[in-house]
Amino acid sequence: MRLVLIADTHVPKRARDLPGPLWAAIDDADVVIHAGDWVDVPMLDALAGRSARLIACYGNNDGPELRKRLPEIAYAELDGLRLAVVHETGPATGREERCAARFPDVDVLVFGHSHIPWDSTASTGLRLLNPGSPTDRRRQPYATFLTAETAGGELTGVTLHRLPPRRG
Repeated sequence: MRLVLIADTHVPKRARDLPGPLWAAIDDADVVIHAGDWVDVPMLDALAGRSARLIACYGNNDGPELRKRLPEIAYAELDGLRLAVVHETGPATGREERCAARFPDVDVLVFGHSHIPWDSTASTGLRLLNPGSPTDRRRQPYATFLTAETAGGELTGVTLHRLPPRRG
């Protein structure tokens, strides 16, 4: 099963649309995971319309209309892999153990908020992934997203994709 992981799209505040290479990855994916900060309902509708399956939550910049349609934490099982999606996880220091305590029955936690790509594993085996942002790189050298694959309860092929700089 092919996955695309994104967060912090901030459309239309930080960009008019998602970058073309990300849309191409979304079109090829079996599951798209979005960890919040959509900002606008049309982006949710567009992504839902193009995704074979969408697993998503809302973020701190998402207003009442998005919060009506999305949970604060999304849970799913993909080929035996137990997944949770949340926007905020707090400070980087102590993140692995704090999240392992908060999500004891989860194999992978996808999160956003910082716009900083993250891939680590807690002592319990919980894998924490932040795809960065495809539209607002902040202090990062590139805008980014993640792809991965899952089969038989295992997550493999986690790849961070750098997006080309936006033009004018």
